[in-house]
Amino acid sequence: MLSVSPTPHRPTVDPLTVGVLALAVAAVSSSAPLVAFAAAPALAIAFWRNLLSVAVLGPFSLARRRAEFRALTVGAGRREGWYCALSGVALAAHFATWMPSAQLTSVAAATALGATQPVWQGLIARWQGRHLPYAVWAGIAVAVTGAVLATGADVAVSGRAFAGDLLAITGGLFAAVYTAFGERARATISTATYTTICYGVCALILLVVCLVGGVPLRGYDSATWLAILGLVAGAQLLGHSMFNYALRRVSATTVSVLILLEAPGAAVIGWVWLGQLPRPLALPGLALLLVGVAVVVLGGARAGRRPEPAPVPADAAPPTG
Repeated sequence: MLSVSPTPHRPTVDPLTVGVLALAVAAVSSSAPLVAFAAAPALAIAFWRNLLSVAVLGPFSLARRRAEFRALTVGAGRREGWYCALSGVALAAHFATWMPSAQLTSVAAATALGATQPVWQGLIARWQGRHLPYAVWAGIAVAVTGAVLATGADVAVSGRAFAGDLLAITGGLFAAVYTAFGERARATISTATYTTICYGVCALILLVVCLVGGVPLRGYDSATWLAILGLVAGAQLLGHSMFNYALRRVSATTVSVLILLEAPGAAVIGWVWLGQLPRPLALPGLALLLVGVAVVVLGGARAGRRPEPAPVPADAAPPTG
């Protein structure tokens, strides 16, 4: 279960964090189109993107963070270690639901319905005992509405598409749980250590699911492997990892709302690359999305101006492998 203890105070957002968030949004926008393009089972794609990410990050983390890894196995450090592991479990559940949705329904619908993450994130924050300003709730509502309009989610196309839509919504829920655990872990743990543990746990769970379910893990064509490598370099290392880096200074709720900016980016890529034409409401939806994001960021900033926290282990720069 998620801890109900208050989240540690954060320092003010610096230009580096702003740049990291912008890079992360651009990177994750490629996720749904690449998943839809790849000629491989979604669970296998999820497994490989996490395993290959650990292969990139692992040597760096073990070389630079050995003491931190050891600290997570003893005393009070075990709690933070559990946060990392539980985050990996939630990430595996997110991939196991959202990634298949991108192959069952349209890229636009999968991205838009997965964009319900901020709603779940706000409810989790409320359950943890944190009060979100009314401006933040209003911004979440406006942003989610804009994301759905911008990408044209439609649950009435077919039974297959409807199943994909339900999986996308479930994926948004698990993404919120993953981000909530990551927020707690990143308060005291470096990005390199956290992501290595989280992605490792996620890859292990997905491997078991694939083996039990008989999901083929090889035999793909070269274009599919290139798509998987693109997911590793873009959506995983420059997307998820950069969002995890930013959780040191930005709340999970704000990060979840910023992830909504992935929706129009994915829709544009799906249109240009896969021929999935956005609806006429795309431009008004994008405008609403941007307004909602601005309201959440500004409202959260006013409510969250607090003193600088005590120094904790942190990365000097975002690790990109």
